[in-house]
Amino acid sequence: MSQHLSPEQTIGAPQDWHFESLLRLADTSLILGHRLSEWTGKAPTLEEELAMANVALDLVGQSRALYTRAGEIEGKGRTEDQLAYLRDTHDFRNLLIVEKENGDYAVTIARQVLYSAFAMPFYEALTGSADDVLAGIAAKAVKEYTYHLRHGSEWLVRFGDGTEESHERAQDALDTLWMYTGEMFEMDAVDQAALATGVGVDRAALKSQWDATINEVLAMATLKRPADGWMISGSRTGTHTEHLGHILAQMQFLQRAYPGQSW
Repeated sequence: MSQHLSPEQTIGAPQDWHFESLLRLADTSLILGHRLSEWTGKAPTLEEELAMANVALDLVGQSRALYTRAGEIEGKGRTEDQLAYLRDTHDFRNLLIVEKENGDYAVTIARQVLYSAFAMPFYEALTGSADDVLAGIAAKAVKEYTYHLRHGSEWLVRFGDGTEESHERAQDALDTLWMYTGEMFEMDAVDQAALATGVGVDRAALKSQWDATINEVLAMATLKRPADGWMISGSRTGTHTEHLGHILAQMQFLQRAYPGQSW
């Protein structure tokens, strides 16, 4: 196992922070896509199973494009499969909120709304990236996140403004996930380097737009916005919840059991 280094210790040549910033996006899309795929065969209705599967496919497609670009920037010949399947838990940089267990459907939907409300303006801003390839990936992602947010918001309103039980479950989901939302807007040395060169986005500047979106959805859902307080983070330094190891054990099994195989 390699010794873990923080972004401040690894940042150096432009390809270092560029690669790192791409991994953060790719890992987040991949892990959330995997989580949502776990609803296949278990979603509340057949139509919703298909809808959630399509959202998962969108996210996995994003991750593939981002990993491919990351491999090009790194310049070491690593493919999308190698970046997805041959890194350990401490090497992943996904946001912690996306690795949380699905829970009941209210938890999954609340997570989807909280993240999509950030991802949509983030990728919209990223369409102006100095990295033309990344800008192209972002342009496609904006369309996908627009649907993801609308789909999730409709379900959250249905839960919040539904029965007493559905309202309670939706509120509990929001209260549980809220402490993971602050990490989306953090800016460290890698983010600052990407922003300074026009490759990245000022995450902190997106907070007001996210607040407005979330407040509007919660008002329609008759749900209370949880109080802001202590926020958990750690993904940028490879510190994750206990859930990520279980995800990777499932997701990476075939590649690690049969190295180099493709189909």
